[in-house]
Order: sequence, then C-alpha cells, then structure tokens
Amino acid sequence: MPLEMLKGSLQGLKTSLPKHLQRVDLKHLRLGGDFANKYFQGAVVISYPLTRIGNGKAFFKIVLQESENSCSRTDTINTLLFGKLAEDCEKVIRQGDTMVITGFILAKSASEDGRHCCQLEIPDEAGSSIFICPKSSCTDASETIAISVAPKYTYTPLNHLKGGTIVNLYGVVKFFKPPYVSKGTDYCSVVTVVDQSDTKLVCTLFNANRDALPKIYKNGDIVRFHRIKVQEFNGQIQGITSNGFAALTFDGTVGAPVVPRTTSKLFTFTEEDKKTVEDLRIWVARNFSNSAPAADLSSIQPQMFFDLTCQLVGKAKVDGSSYLLKVWDGTKCPFPSCKVLVKEDDLEGDSVLINQLKNLTVDVIVYDNHVQLAKSLEVGNFIRMYSLHAKTQSPEDKPDVSYIQFHLHGGTVYGRGITVLPENHADVKELKALLDSLALKGYAGSESCTQEPDSYLTLGSCLEGYQQLSVTVLTDHQHFDVTTVNTILNSRVPQQYRVRAKLRKFEPKKLHQSVKLLCPQCNSLQEVPDVTELDVLLQASTTHPSPDLQNIPFCESVVWNIENQGKRYVAVHFVTRYELLQELEDSLIMIEGGTVTEILKLSKKFKGIIPVRSIEDNLVLLDLSIPFFWQGNIQYYGCQRCSHPKAVASLHALAAQQNALWEPTTIAGALGIVLLQYVFVMKFTLDDGTGTLDAYLVDSEKFFQIPASEILTSNIFQDNIERIMNKLCPTGTNPDDLPSLDCFIKSYYVKDGTEEQLSYQIFDTMIAEDV
Repeated sequence: MPLEMLKGSLQGLKTSLPKHLQRVDLKHLRLGGDFANKYFQGAVVISYPLTRIGNGKAFFKIVLQESENSCSRTDTINTLLFGKLAEDCEKVIRQGDTMVITGFILAKSASEDGRHCCQLEIPDEAGSSIFICPKSSCTDASETIAISVAPKYTYTPLNHLKGGTIVNLYGVVKFFKPPYVSKGTDYCSVVTVVDQSDTKLVCTLFNANRDALPKIYKNGDIVRFHRIKVQEFNGQIQGITSNGFAALTFDGTVGAPVVPRTTSKLFTFTEEDKKTVEDLRIWVARNFSNSAPAADLSSIQPQMFFDLTCQLVGKAKVDGSSYLLKVWDGTKCPFPSCKVLVKEDDLEGDSVLINQLKNLTVDVIVYDNHVQLAKSLEVGNFIRMYSLHAKTQSPEDKPDVSYIQFHLHGGTVYGRGITVLPENHADVKELKALLDSLALKGYAGSESCTQEPDSYLTLGSCLEGYQQLSVTVLTDHQHFDVTTVNTILNSRVPQQYRVRAKLRKFEPKKLHQSVKLLCPQCNSLQEVPDVTELDVLLQASTTHPSPDLQNIPFCESVVWNIENQGKRYVAVHFVTRYELLQELEDSLIMIEGGTVTEILKLSKKFKGIIPVRSIEDNLVLLDLSIPFFWQGNIQYYGCQRCSHPKAVASLHALAAQQNALWEPTTIAGALGIVLLQYVFVMKFTLDDGTGTLDAYLVDSEKFFQIPASEILTSNIFQDNIERIMNKLCPTGTNPDDLPSLDCFIKSYYVKDGTEEQLSYQIFDTMIAEDV
C-alpha cells in the first residue's frame, strides 16, 4: 500500500481528483445508495486508539465532522478503517486534519451515539483512496498525504473454510433460489457453490435491495464472493452475508465473454481473476452436471417441471393470491392448453400483438409469494421461470380430454422463482433472433399455426377456481393441496391443511377488543389494561420519592416538585453511556412517582421510559401488571409467570456496551423479563360448502399487515381493520357472493382442566395488498 506525498492545498487536491468523482454530503448518505463515483470530505474531530479485532486485524476508528462551524453531533459520522490501512492512517492522522475518502462502504451505524445513522467503512482491500490534508496546510500551500489502497485479494478454497472467519472465495453454482422476500424485510437468495475440491458450501444471502444480490441465471454460473462470513451451524459450514459483502457472477460456459455481472460500479478484476474464471469453466465442462431441466414449449411433456426462458407479452391479476403471465418462446406447445379469461381492461399489453400471438402464447398462473414480482414485470421483458409445472387436467364434461395448465406454484423449493434476464444475455440474444425471424415471416399470425377451437378452455374445472376471488395470500407451504372442511373435521389430530372457504362470521365484533397480550413461552393470554385501570395500578404500585436523591452509579438524577400538588415529587434518572448524557431522542430514563399522563408526555421526548420505585438503597421494577417499558404510545409488558426480574442495576452492563440499543427486546433480556407480544385474537367461522369449522387467528401483525400494538392508539389503523373485515364478511351479503379465503389451518388439542379440547388455528396467511 504506497504512501505518496503530494504538494498543494486542499483545493488543489480536490481539483486533482478524477473528474467523475462528486462530493456527497451527510444528508445524502443513505443505505442502498450507489457511492462508487462519490467522495466524502470531513474534518477529524475524534480519533480512538488503534486496536485489534478477533482475527488480529488492525482496527482504527475516527469521527469526521462535515461542517467546520457545526457543534452538533448529527453533523458527524463514525468512520472505521481496517488492516494495513488502519495502521498507516493512525500514524499520520491528527485532530483537525481534513480527509477526503473514495471507495468507501456505507453500513448501518453500530453505535447509538447521536451521530449519523450510518458509518463509513474502509477495508484495506476495497480499492479505496484516502487523502489527508493536515490542519496547518488547509489554508496555506503545504503537503497533502494520499493513501491509496492497492487491492490484493486472497481466495480460500472451499475445503479450507473455517467457522467464525470472513473470506473471499470463487465457486460454481450447483443450486440457487432467485431472490425472494424473506420473513423479515430483506430479500434473500440461497446459493449452493462447489469448487475443484468437490466441497459444497450453502450460502444464505440477504439485502434490502433485491438488485444488490448476485445476478445468477442458471446452475453452472461462476460466482466470486468478497467478505462472506463463514459460520458453523448444526455441524455444517455455511456462508452468510456480512458488512461489505460483494459479488460478481460470470457465465460458466467455455468461450463465453468473461464479463462480470454486478450492480456495483466499483470493483477490481485482474488478469489473475480472469484466469481463475476460465479454469473454473474448464472444470465445469469436464466435471459439472447441470441438472436444470431447461426446455422450450415445443418439447414439454405432461406433468414435467422445467425452466422456461421466454418473453412476456401480457399480464393480468387473477385474484389475491395468483397472477396471469402470457408468454411465448417462439415454439408451439404440442398439447392443447388452458386459457384464462380476464377482463379486457385488466389485461396489460398490446391487444393487437396478443391476438396475433394467441396460438403461440401460453398462460402461466403465478401463485402466492411470486405474485408481487410478477406484478412488477414489464411487458416485453425477457424472463426465466424456474421449476414451472406443466400440469394436466380434464374438464368434468370431457373426462377423456386432457389439457395442459402452466403453474408457477408458491414457495421456493427446487429453486422456484422468476428472474428478469438482461438483453445482452446469450440466451436472450438467441431467443430474440428466433422471435424476430418469426415476426419477419409473419408466422405468428398465420393460419398455419391456428389451433382447433376446442384446444382452448375458457372457464371450467381446469382453472382450479382462478376466477373465484381470494382475498388472502399464502406465505409458505404453497405445495399443500386444498382440503375440504368435511375432510378436516373427520381427520386425525394434529395436522396441517390448506382450505379455501368463505368467512360466515367472526368474533369479537368490536375489533379493538381482539387485541390481547400473549406470552411466547407459556402461551398464556391476558387482556390489555385501559388507561384508567393502568393509572390505578401504577399509583398502587409506585412509591413517592424523597427529595434526597439516591446515588445511582450509571445515572444522572433530578427531582421535580409537582406544583399545586402538595409535597409530591417525581424523580427522573437519566441513564448515561460512558458517563455521558445522550441526546433526548436517544435517552433512556427511569421514573419514580409519575402518573400515566406524565409518563406519556415524557415518552414523546425520550427513547424509552422504565417506571421504578425505591427499596432501601436500590431501584426496582414495579409489579409486572404494569408495563416495564414505555416507548412512544406503546407500553411493553412482561409475563408474570415466566419472568425472573433482575435488579435495575443490570442495565449498567447494557449501557456499557457500544452496540446496545434501547429497544424493548434488549431491555427485557437485560432485566430478566419475558416480553409479552401484542396479538390479534379472533374466531373465524369458515364454510366451504362441505361443512363449517371455527378457526382461531392468533397473530401479531402478519395477517392484517398492521401491528397489533398500534391498534389501541391509532384510529387510522382501527379504520383499516374495520374496512378489511367488512370486505371479508360484509353484512347483508348473499353467502354465495362472499369472497373466498385461501388459508392454512392446523388442528391441535388444548387442555382445559383434565379434558382436551379440539381447536383449529389459522397460520402463514395474510390479507392481499389490494383488499
């Protein structure tokens, strides 16, 4: 890593930067942004001692201030340097120096210190550059230090991986799942890679931006992963994304151009990297069996699962859990296929072209978790659908005739999903050439490919209820077949089912009464106290503090004398970090003697509030019938049966942790409390024509996509819930006209004293977005 001394002022340095680089300021630093062509400039206000992290790599932390005249912490950002770069910078950086940084990585800040919510990270291998202008030379011509990171990567063979390390690696894709929405908020992609050592590594990759995940299009592609974390789970080595994770993907075909696929404009690729890719291609050709069942429409067989590369010519909504894609690949399906009728106004695409291609297109029904991506596709896109099912079905009135239906079932098993292919992809170029030749010949609309009218079905049993609207979406287990209610009622327990039925009635009718508190350990339910009841409980449990404050080691405390209320005092203890007070919005406080009204006022200004009382020389939590933590308008309760409350002094250790957050789960863990969850508890009476059953919904926010904790304090959310329930079960509606619910039901026994009671519960089901 060379150190070069450059003469000149800071202004002269900035004019010498590459022309494509533009300065980015703090307010535009946002996660997911592209900063490949940006640089950040700031003055060093704090520098910490050089330290070593777990693997022995050097670590150097500084704080940069964007504006020289600002004294606000929000104008500063934590900056982390690693490796040799950290060692070199620590020798030359002094307080007041100005830094210009290029090629940085932006990550979520690990510190709750009132500074910028993100942090700059500069690994010593990222192709970054740091220019340092000493404080004394920012105004007069002097010397500026330029630290340039020469990228040099070491790649670890898969058979040498060890848990607890962060490595760079090359591999060949043996199996993958296209990016899909995880159970959190991020997108997820699962990739299994192998290399010449014949070792397999399963990698689970997450990112808030779908396009930032590796662009893998088929098994046999070659990937390069930088900074992937290796961990051991259940005796198996696996890879997961870490801060700074980056990926390149290459076509694994021998002779194809060695062009990396990536969303980043900043990456290194040397002749040595090129040779590695070409060597892997040769190994793939000799040893790797690509099992992907790729096929075109002319070669499909009934009941087969296959990958289809095609062009989208039309799309339309079918119902809440399915979507129609009209596609073609220039070849003709040899079997009569089902056509799905939709309203003309609902069908997106060129109606003239769709009519011309009617004998070459097939209708693909996309289910459940794939619907959102299907909606986002643009007509004209070239797409690849993985694990598409060519299913056969016979109509009731023609049992001797079979038709093909094309389904992309829900779930991600067998890599099921959809990917949009770029127009420069080799398979797309080949497909476009074929489609263009058909268009030139006028083949698409010719009589030569006209199929017999009875080869198409409009409506009927083969559509599996596509036209019967469902107002729900299944989030898992989409491979389950629909089971009738009558069969469920006569089946053994416990079991899980998929049912399609109508909602005849629901309880409670007053929807705010459906919100309860659930213990995740003992599964007990309890009512949420109203404000009046809570105030009575609070006054009965609290103590009135003395004007003489206790000495709390990790707090700064004050006592307020409440005016016009005699000698009533309220004590507030501000929890400090590193013996420093935090900004109001980041502060945790403990309060003695406060009322519900007073606590709610304070909760609008502080990060969180913990009600406490004094016992001798200690502060302790109140009875757990009262919320142990208040944040905004939401109160958090602990289970009185499962919790083992610790002394409030336990928060001292949490306050000393650099990365600790003042959040309900973190505080509950420190205080030995099992956190109760706000959940909706409702009883649905479901009817599918074969029978009725009562199924319970116990859900925190997944079903309605509205947090149960917000319902009690938000009229807007209450109105939304009421509107949804009126759509599911409108009053005065003919039962036959009710919408259908596609949902999962599980049966189980619940002990009621000495007896067991049969119950049914809804799970892994959510309301469709447009309900």
